[in-house]
Amino acid sequence: MSDPLHRTFLLVDTERFSDRDDVQQAYLRRMLYGVVDRTLLAAGVDQTLRLRADRGDAIMELIDSSVPVNTLLRALLTEVPAQLRSVNRLAASSAQIRLRAVLATGYVMIDEYDGWVGSDLNQACRLLDGDTLRAALRERHDDYALCVSQAVYSGIVRHEHPGVPSAEFREITVSSKNGPLTAWLHGPLPHGAATAPTSAAPSAASASSPTPAPAPAPESVPTTTEVHFGGTNNGVQAGVVHGGITFGERR
Repeated sequence: MSDPLHRTFLLVDTERFSDRDDVQQAYLRRMLYGVVDRTLLAAGVDQTLRLRADRGDAIMELIDSSVPVNTLLRALLTEVPAQLRSVNRLAASSAQIRLRAVLATGYVMIDEYDGWVGSDLNQACRLLDGDTLRAALRERHDDYALCVSQAVYSGIVRHEHPGVPSAEFREITVSSKNGPLTAWLHGPLPHGAATAPTSAAPSAASASSPTPAPAPAPESVPTTTEVHFGGTNNGVQAGVVHGGITFGERR
C-alpha cells in the first residue's frame, strides 16, 4: 500500500451503455477512450502524468498534482463538447455517445493489486452516480454533463480563472449512504432539482386579517422601588435603597 497521494480525479461515464449490443458497446468504448485521451492531451497531460482504471462503460483517471486543475477544467469545459460534436455528428442514433463527468481532488492510496483506496475517491464516484448529474444529462441536448467537487469549486471555480466562468456553475446536493455531498453542476439545474429553501408565504387567514394597532404605551408614573441588601454589593453597602440603582461598569 502506497502512502496517501494527492491527486486530481477525473471520472467519465457513458450514458445508457448497457442498453446497447456488444458491437455498439465496443464502438462506444473506443469513442470514450478517444474523447478522454484527446482532452487530456489538450490540457498538457501526457501518459507519464496519469493513471487509468477501466470500468467498462466508464474510466477513472488519477492525474498528477503537478497538472494545474484550472487548465484541466478549462479543457473539460471546451474540449469535451467539441470532441463529442465531432464523433456524434455523423454517427447513427444507436452509436451516439453521451457522457457524465466529475472532476475532484483528494488523497488516494494504491495497493499491491493496483487498486485505489480513499474516501475522497469514493465521494467522487458517488457524485458521478448521483441522480442530479444523471438527470442533467438526460435533459440536455449537448451530450455532456459535468460537475465538480466542493474542493474544486472553492479552490478554482469561484476565483474566475480564465475560461472557467463561475456564474455557469450551480450548487447541488447529492445523497449518499454516508450523508449528503455538496458539488457544483456546470450548466442549468435539471427539472425538480433541490434549490435553496425560500421563506414560507403567509397563510390566507393571516393575509386577510388586519394587523392590530400597537397598544398605547402606559403613562409614566413615578414609582418607588425598595431593594433590600445585606453585606457588600459591588462596592455599595446599603440596608434599604429607594429608587433605581445600577451596578458594574457602563458599556
